[in-house]
Amino acid sequence: MRYFNSYLFLSIFFSASVMAQVGYPVKPIRLIAPLPAGTATDTVARIIASSLSSALGQPVIVENKAGADGAIAGTEVSKASPDGYTLLFGTNSPMSAVPALRKNPPYDPTKDFTPITLVGRYSSFLWVNTKLPVNNLMELIAYIKANPGKLNYATGNTGGIVAMAQTLSLAGQLQMMHVPYKGEPAALIDLVSNSIQVMFATPTTAWPYYKDGKLRPMGTTLPHRSPGAPEIPTLAEAGLPKFSVSLWAGIYGPPGLPTAIVERLNKEITIILNKSDIKEKLESQQFFPQASSAKELQNITTEQLMIYSKTLKEAGVQAE
Repeated sequence: MRYFNSYLFLSIFFSASVMAQVGYPVKPIRLIAPLPAGTATDTVARIIASSLSSALGQPVIVENKAGADGAIAGTEVSKASPDGYTLLFGTNSPMSAVPALRKNPPYDPTKDFTPITLVGRYSSFLWVNTKLPVNNLMELIAYIKANPGKLNYATGNTGGIVAMAQTLSLAGQLQMMHVPYKGEPAALIDLVSNSIQVMFATPTTAWPYYKDGKLRPMGTTLPHRSPGAPEIPTLAEAGLPKFSVSLWAGIYGPPGLPTAIVERLNKEITIILNKSDIKEKLESQQFFPQASSAKELQNITTEQLMIYSKTLKEAGVQAE
């Protein structure tokens, strides 16, 4: 009788669990974004959340939990209940830069989350002030080498820090002064005024200056040319074939998220990302949608963490 009761209990437990997953979702879902409202990440997250709300029949509410390079948002989701009602819009900042830049990171991106799907890749460009007498990346590298220590470069976020670190390393440890900023907008103002001469920045903030002829692009971090700026080469094409830092975003859940929920979310988000109107909206932000399997996102997360960690170590950037 004891064995029968145990069997009956387990049957009821698993049946209830399966029923809960089949009925998912039955209440609003929180999508935690690691950056403030108004940023490219926030805009992309809201475009996807709006369509996902319609697909799932429940509100998907974007909550901005900015700060600590995305660690605040990442930590909250890593400790959330694995019921599918708290998800992370995880970018390279909380998933690659935070664990690479900290001696004691608050989570392990490869173990403390359940990957659901890649969402796509951000475009970022290497920009120079137009007063600099260079027209392409190879000319820029030659000019920096001829003027060691005389040029400044800025970083406005963790993605820019790592992208610049790899660029300098691949180009032969160029000697430049690093000027860190808390965000791209302030750094771009100084780039345009020629207080600094070089920086990575996203089109969201840099495009108006480019269109006004105040900035000159050297290349993009994308693995292919941006459809929105096909005249600008990739950094690999421009002379750094081993450039591998990527700026990306994916959807993650807490650890232990049931497979049925992962599969449902992956299916719906993949459908959304393949819709022509959604693609158009995302690409207008210079964000290029790309869905994946959960396993593929896990592989990307692992690969990029290794790249970020290796890049920073080779550049001599010490974890704090």
